[in-house]
Amino acid sequence: MFEGKNDENNHYKSEKDSLAKEKNLDLDARDTSSSDLFEETVEETVDSSEYSNNLRGWFQRFIHFVEISGTKGYSIQQLFLMNYDLRPVEAARRKWKWYHFIFFWLSESFNVNTWQIAATGVQAGLSWWVTWITVWIGYTFCALFVCASARVGNAYHISFPVSCRSSFGIWGSLWPVINRVVMACVWFGVHTSIGGNCVELMLRSIFSNDMEKRIPNHINGNITSFKLLCFFLYWFFQLPFIYFPPHKIRHLFTVKAVISPIAGITFLVWTLVKADGGGPFIRAPSTVSGSAFGWAFVNSTMNAISNFATLIVNAPDFSRFANAPDAAIYSQMISLPISFAITCLIGVLVSSAANSIYGVSYWNPLDVLSRFLDHYSRGSRGGVFLLSFSFAIAQLGTNISANSLSAGTDMTAIMPKFINIRRGGFVCAAIGFAICPWNLMTSSSMFTTYLSAYSVFLSSIAGVVFCDYYILRKGYLVLTDLYIANESSPYYYWKGFNLRAYTAYIAGVLPNIVGFVGATKTHHVPIGATYVYYFSFFAGYASAACVLIIITYIYPITGTPEARLFQCKFFEEWQDVEDFEEVYKKRIAMDSNERELFIKRLPSIDASEKA
Repeated sequence: MFEGKNDENNHYKSEKDSLAKEKNLDLDARDTSSSDLFEETVEETVDSSEYSNNLRGWFQRFIHFVEISGTKGYSIQQLFLMNYDLRPVEAARRKWKWYHFIFFWLSESFNVNTWQIAATGVQAGLSWWVTWITVWIGYTFCALFVCASARVGNAYHISFPVSCRSSFGIWGSLWPVINRVVMACVWFGVHTSIGGNCVELMLRSIFSNDMEKRIPNHINGNITSFKLLCFFLYWFFQLPFIYFPPHKIRHLFTVKAVISPIAGITFLVWTLVKADGGGPFIRAPSTVSGSAFGWAFVNSTMNAISNFATLIVNAPDFSRFANAPDAAIYSQMISLPISFAITCLIGVLVSSAANSIYGVSYWNPLDVLSRFLDHYSRGSRGGVFLLSFSFAIAQLGTNISANSLSAGTDMTAIMPKFINIRRGGFVCAAIGFAICPWNLMTSSSMFTTYLSAYSVFLSSIAGVVFCDYYILRKGYLVLTDLYIANESSPYYYWKGFNLRAYTAYIAGVLPNIVGFVGATKTHHVPIGATYVYYFSFFAGYASAACVLIIITYIYPITGTPEARLFQCKFFEEWQDVEDFEEVYKKRIAMDSNERELFIKRLPSIDASEKA
C-alpha cells in the first residue's frame, strides 16, 4: 500500500518538475524576446533620431538657401521690417530722371483699358467732345493725386509699404499692403488674359484665321485649347521682364514710349482710311440733357479716377528712384493727363470709324483688329500682326508697372527674409495664372466690376496716408523710426497699430459701401447712394482724411513737428541715405534715453533748422 502511494508521489513530483522546467524555459524565452525587442526599439529610436536630425539639417540648409542675402545679423522682428528692397534707395539705384517719368506715363497710357475709358461717357449719351473733356478733367485729378502720393517716395526714397507705416503703424501697415498684393495679383492675371488675346491675333495673322478650329479643343469651360496656348505664351513671355529690378526696368518704358504712339497713330489712320471718314460718333450730339447730362458727365469723369486708384497708391514705389528732388513731380503732373487724353481720343475715333465700317460699336481695339482679319490679305495680316504686337508690349508695360512690381514691393514687407521684389514678382505671376482669369473675364461675370469698384477701399487708404503726411506730420519723418518696432518709435502707436487710422479708414469706406453694392448689381439701392458712389474716390479720400484729423485732434500723436495743425509750414527735405545702414544700427543699439539727443545730431532731420 505504501509502495503504491510512493509511486503516485514520485509520479506527481516528476510531473511537477517537468512543468517547472517548461515554465523556466518560457521565462527564458520571454526574457530573450524582451531583450531583442528592447534592442530593436533602441535601434529604431536611434534611426528615428538620425532621420529627424537629417530632416532638420536639410530644412535649415533649405532656409539658408532661400534667405535673402544681407538679412543675417538682424533679429526676427527686424527682418519683418527691412531688407535690401525695403531700405531707402541709395544714390546708386536712383536712376530715374525727369524724362523717364514722361516715358513711363506715355507708355502706361497706351493699353486696352485706356482705349475703353471714353466708352462710359459716349454710351451714357454724351457727345465725343464732351466725353473728351471729362477725360481731361479726370486724368488731371489723377495727376494731382499721383504727385501728392509720390512726394514721400521722392524725398525720403522709400516705398509705399514703408511710408504707410507712419500713418497705419509699424504692423498696422500690413493691412494696406495685403490689400494691394491681392489686387495686384488678380489684375496681373486679368492683364495677362488681355495680352493672350493679342497673341491670339498675332498667331491668326501668321498661320490662319481659323486657328481656333484647326487646333482641337480638349478643354471644357470658358477657354479653348488655342486660347489657353495664347495665354500661356504671353504669360511666359512676361517672366524675363519681371527679373529686372525697378531701377533698370525704366528702359522697357522708354521702348514702349516709342512703339506705342507710332502704333496708335498708325491704327487711327488705317481705320479712318477704311471708313472713309470719322464715323457717326464724330457728328453725333449729346442725347441727354439736364440732370441726366450732369450725372453722366460726373460718372465719366470719375471713371478715369476709379481705374487709377492702384497707381495713385503705389506712386512712391517709382518716385523713390528719382535722381533729383523734383524729378518725379512736375514731369508727372504734365505728362500724365496729356498722354491719357490723347490715347482716349484715338480710342474714340477708332471706335467711331469702326462703327461706320461694320455697323457695330467696338470699344475694344482688339475686336476691331479681329474684324480687320475678315479680309485676309497680306496687308491686313501684316498690319494686324504689328499692331497686336504693339498692344502686347503695351499690356506688358502696364502689367509690370502696375502689378508685378507693386506686388513684389509689397511682398517684401510681408516676408522680407525670403522675398525681394524679383521673387515677389514671380509669385504674383504664379498666382495670376493659378486664378484662371479667363473665368473672370466672361461676359456674364461681374468680376471686372468688382475690381473697378475696389477703388472704394484704396481711396480710403490714400486719404489716411495723405492726411498723416501732409496735414499731421507736414512732411516730417524720422527714417530710422520707420524700421523700429517698439515703444521708442513714434510710429509704433498701440502695439504697432494706429487705431486712429483704422477708424478713419472705415469711416472712408462707409459712405460708398451702399453704392458699391449697387455697382455689383447684386441688390437694388437708392439712387442717392448711386450718386454718392459716382464720387467714390473723392468721398472715401476726403472722409478718411477729415475723420483722421478730428480723432488726432482729440487724441494727439507723437513724432510731429512743433507746428499747429493747420499752420502753413512744411518740413519735408531731400534725404541723404548713403550711410543709412550705420545710422540704423546705431539707432537699434542706443538706449531710449539717448534717442532725442541722437535725433538732434542728424542734420537731415534737424527740426530746429527746418522751423
